[in-house]
Amino acid sequence: MSTGRLEAFSDGVIAVAITLLVLAIDVPSLKPGENLAHGLAEQWPFYFAYITSFLTIGIIWINHHVMIGRLREADRTILFLNLLLLMSIAILPFATKLMAEYLQKSSGQHLAAAVYGGALLVMGVCFALLNAHILLAKDHRLVDSLPLERRRRILARSVSGVIPYAIATALAVVSPYITVGICFGLGLFYALPIGSGGNA
Repeated sequence: MSTGRLEAFSDGVIAVAITLLVLAIDVPSLKPGENLAHGLAEQWPFYFAYITSFLTIGIIWINHHVMIGRLREADRTILFLNLLLLMSIAILPFATKLMAEYLQKSSGQHLAAAVYGGALLVMGVCFALLNAHILLAKDHRLVDSLPLERRRRILARSVSGVIPYAIATALAVVSPYITVGICFGLGLFYALPIGSGGNA
């Protein structure tokens, strides 16, 4: 299968997921005597969650393009692993809204943060699995031959986020704010370009 069709389908799923994020932000419902500025300010968890998830999905989209761009063609296993990655991305709008709604509540906030961190962890694992399959198991399908050491460095970069996401998920029982902060930091980390080969 051509990588063009794979990328086109993936771009569509990612575009829908990243667009759905904004639906978690509602027009504030004001109480009697409350002004709009106060109502907007109270929704800050939704803004922060939106920025964090938008940044993360955006970076995944960029790195997905770099990763698939290395391929001449895709096989059945690559298509299946790519579907798993897209499934993990598609659930992020739900996880984002859940976390934002419960972040400041007295009950459920730890579980909501764990679900959010866990969703990002699953996405990171799926991305790493697809990248590892392409770079190590299917290197003969690459457009340009890359030395094994170079392929391992690229893979290490994508795998390096899995452990922090696992830590962020585990720390949700301590503080949901720590979980969200780590996830935001990882989004910034992966936004930083390393070399000319992209981050994927």
